[in-house]
Amino acid sequence: MAPRAKRYAVAASGQWTDEEEGRRRLPAGEVHAWEPGLNQTVCGLSLSRSQLARFPHVTWTDTFPESGGAADRVQRLCPRCASVAGRRGGDARPRWQRTNPRP
Repeated sequence: MAPRAKRYAVAASGQWTDEEEGRRRLPAGEVHAWEPGLNQTVCGLSLSRSQLARFPHVTWTDTFPESGGAADRVQRLCPRCASVAGRRGGDARPRWQRTNPRP
């Protein structure tokens, strides 16, 4: 059986309400990946000590600028969370690749 991919929710430093979509709470500011059920982000920040708001209804991929989802007021994606949860966009580093292997 293949391992199931984890689904990450979002924790953010701020929030805003989208009036057009029926007063839905959305993340703003710095965004971190978070597994619901845990009390910390993927990069290890404590949710309560860091005063991060939880958004279990927003997926991690919705916060990417190119997604057009909940990314309207997201200012920064945490690079440590992005390296774990996945970030393949224009500003992402290319995957590591050996170009000249030893014999």
